[in-house]
Amino acid sequence: MTGPTHPRFRAVLLDWRGTLVVAPTFPWLATTALTHLGRDASPDAVEHVLRRLRSADSSRADSSQVDTDAAQHRAAHLAWFAAAGVDDELAEALYAAESDASLNPFAADVGDLLRALAAAGVRVGVVSDIHVDLRPVFAARPVGDGRTWADLVDVWALSYELGVAKPDPAIFRYALESLRLDPHEVLMVGDRGPWDGAAAELGITTLLLPPLVHPGQARLHRVLDLVLPDRPRD
Repeated sequence: MTGPTHPRFRAVLLDWRGTLVVAPTFPWLATTALTHLGRDASPDAVEHVLRRLRSADSSRADSSQVDTDAAQHRAAHLAWFAAAGVDDELAEALYAAESDASLNPFAADVGDLLRALAAAGVRVGVVSDIHVDLRPVFAARPVGDGRTWADLVDVWALSYELGVAKPDPAIFRYALESLRLDPHEVLMVGDRGPWDGAAAELGITTLLLPPLVHPGQARLHRVLDLVLPDRPRD
């Protein structure tokens, strides 16, 4: 055989942060923001910022509901930073770092996954609780044949565009309807049980991977093991 055959699913839905890219941590956000401003970004300086953030109520900013509206997301985070006593300049830098999808490093095996699925005729959807457009970061990655990773994604189910966020089944239902597929034909891949696992309630087979903490982690071959079990192996 010269390529993968007999896919077990007709489409794969992929979560973004923690699944395809490393999710930002608060120490990373503080370090990035301080560095951008040319301020002291030593461990002590970062810890000072983190202590301030921990001192204030972040429940509104932590809620997935803020991902349903970009303006609401910004307001919730800036209110949290203000309550923590973070100055305006640093607050804006923190929010800019949190919102720049290009700063979230892709797992090294994302390209291999997308190419293998495309070669097998398996459609792809990105389903994410997010407040920014993810298309540009996919479009910045060439496949090598004139296409980009964005061309290998068929459906974008982004919470801020739809007004719904996981675990609301509506976000998964939108992806299914856009793909014109039934739940049993689709695999959902994520890293958070309460959120991504909610797809199972609609009858979507769901694979939960350990959260990505380093770009070099090899995890996405598990997706291909389920979707293309008879694919050629190296």
